[in-house]
Amino acid sequence: MIDTAPAVAAPGAGAPPGCPLWTAVTPAVLTGPSGIGTSAARVAPRFAPSGGDPAYAELPWGDGSAPPLYRPVVERVNEPLADEVDRRLVAWAAECGFTGAGLEQIAKAGFGRLAMLAHPGCDDPDRLLIAAQLNAVWWAADDYYADDSALGAAPTELPPRLALVMAAMDPVAPAGEFSVSLAEALRADPILVGLNSGLAHLSRHGTPVQAQRVCYSTFAMFVSWDAYAAWRYTGAYPPAWEYLAARQHDSFYTSMTLVDVVDGYELPAPLYYDPRVRRAMMQAGTACVLVNDLYSVAKDAADENPVCNMVLQIAADRSCSIEEATEVTVELHNTLVRDFEAGHQALLAVPSPDLHRFLKGVRAWMAGGFEWHATNPRYHT
Repeated sequence: MIDTAPAVAAPGAGAPPGCPLWTAVTPAVLTGPSGIGTSAARVAPRFAPSGGDPAYAELPWGDGSAPPLYRPVVERVNEPLADEVDRRLVAWAAECGFTGAGLEQIAKAGFGRLAMLAHPGCDDPDRLLIAAQLNAVWWAADDYYADDSALGAAPTELPPRLALVMAAMDPVAPAGEFSVSLAEALRADPILVGLNSGLAHLSRHGTPVQAQRVCYSTFAMFVSWDAYAAWRYTGAYPPAWEYLAARQHDSFYTSMTLVDVVDGYELPAPLYYDPRVRRAMMQAGTACVLVNDLYSVAKDAADENPVCNMVLQIAADRSCSIEEATEVTVELHNTLVRDFEAGHQALLAVPSPDLHRFLKGVRAWMAGGFEWHATNPRYHT
């Protein structure tokens, strides 16, 4: 979950097998996009198939030099609503103990805008705040614990930190005197306080089933984070297929677990966990996280402990340029979106209005997630 966009072949294109192209990527070459975003969702589609679903389009991204991304079209842009959610989010983050640069980072990140874009079925700022809170602290944990060495992320410290995150989100049973030190630790870290508070807010609006669904999708995500930490610590970076297997469980699937909570209903568990629905959600979540990888190449490569990234792993595997690896990643993204679209169409035969509402919400999250990446300064510095 990080920064800047690829699209131009970097000098020195190629790298030894299994070693990402850290030296081949420079932020100066990989400049961020301009003029793409909300307006891009309203321009005429490029290369859109005739007779296709109008909810989708092939649209330019980045500096326009890479192939277009096939994605759902954003459904709602309501900046005053986003501003209100962000106002509430910053006040809440301060209550959780975020101060200084950490609080400023949350204030500038636009997680309220992400919630507004990704959940167009909800106009209630308090419900949208659930998504803003949890996404903000997921990102903070990713930055401060997992990815950004400059913010204190360290591979050897990540697993025990994530163990405490689990205790913050899904409180463990009281254990007498041993619970005292745990409680102190959970109160000492604003990220842990935020995760506990964000889940408590969700629980006031949602059901215990929905709360546990969010917990366990988060914990599955952590397994991938631990794998990344091991790869960064040993320097034995994985081939693209192995990275992608981990990345599919560390995707925006976790954020999409909030779709029905925010919209004020519950998709029954037998439908939510139906293999066809789970497959569609995994495709949607993975497509969205590939967008994140596309926009994050320069920062991921520049970290002193380089971060795994699909573009970089493909470039290393194939000893090809960043431009070529970007094209492969875009093609994979577009295939996943088209497969989601086909699966969604097939599931319309299931006689469940809640399921149809939920899948429409997942599709909207894909559109909003792209729009947020395309217009957020975090990804263009």
